Amino acid sequence: MLKLDIYIGRTVALAIGAVLLILLGLDVIFAMIDQLEEREGGYQFAQVIQYVGWTLPERLYEQLGFSALVGCMVGLGTLAGTSELTVMRAAGMSIGRIAWAVMKPVILLIVMGLGLAEFVIPQTNQVAESRKAMAMGELEAGGLEQGLWITDSGEFVHFNAALPGGELYGITRYRFGGDRELQRVEFSERGLFDGEQWILENSRTTSFTADKSMSEETQRSEWQTDISPDLFSLVVPLPSDLSPRNLWAYGKFLDRKGEDSGRYWLQFWKKLLQPLTIASLVMVAISFIFGPLREVTTGLRVFTGVIVGIVFQTLQDMLGPSSVVFGFPPFIAVLLPILLCFAVGWLLLKRAR
Repeated sequence: MLKLDIYIGRTVALAIGAVLLILLGLDVIFAMIDQLEEREGGYQFAQVIQYVGWTLPERLYEQLGFSALVGCMVGLGTLAGTSELTVMRAAGMSIGRIAWAVMKPVILLIVMGLGLAEFVIPQTNQVAESRKAMAMGELEAGGLEQGLWITDSGEFVHFNAALPGGELYGITRYRFGGDRELQRVEFSERGLFDGEQWILENSRTTSFTADKSMSEETQRSEWQTDISPDLFSLVVPLPSDLSPRNLWAYGKFLDRKGEDSGRYWLQFWKKLLQPLTIASLVMVAISFIFGPLREVTTGLRVFTGVIVGIVFQTLQDMLGPSSVVFGFPPFIAVLLPILLCFAVGWLLLKRAR
């Protein structure tokens, strides 16, 4: 039986790997085309290649669930098409034992996904977006389309890019009075954390009064703030770029300040429950092979896997924003499609037995 477990696991792992490479290759091609349309200034072909290269971990992570679903259908379907699954069942191997053999390589995929989400993607995406912003010249005071907005000690603060280790670029601080009139704007080209406090370099400050404005330039100044470099390392502001640990920290941070944190909690639960997402999709794949797709062609299995994946993704994409808009817990929005997949898989497997 051990040899059969290894054989099933290897077949499924190879199928998942092949599907993953195909999906990743297509994603890279489309990303290259998309980024080439944004070329301007110093952001040229070499920088496009670097950007896509730095974002590869995230692209790989996003394809894990889909690859597990289609790969399991292809791998198990190949065994079913050659009647090997039938022989295994006749030899006394239960569906549960076969499912466990399939889950072993999937568990490795899940562990890889958790490692990418927690330790790799936040760093690589941060570097990718920061270098792209620098290449496109978006670190000037006017380049406010990207970056992160936060509030701190009565100020609205925006910074355009950040690199790991507490290095910020393009920091703009706005202070308003009690009647919401603008009192001061300060732009700093660069900010560094020296271990105890933030040091701002090449700052231009403009103060406004009722009848005039005054400007001042400083090469080096201290920034008194209670925000740690760990929070600044959350750049880029897209929740999908943050690790589960940082999503938790930043969600709590926004809650303490009374700001909207729904998008961050939604992404937190998506990443935390990603192992269950993959497992539920694999459950559906296994149930389909032992149920309605036992004797169909590989092409139909792949097509069915794609449809199931699209339906699952669409359901999550609809429920996720709905939780933010209507106020029900993001945890429920993420968990419902997973439970639905498990229910469908369990019912089909029960009928197959």
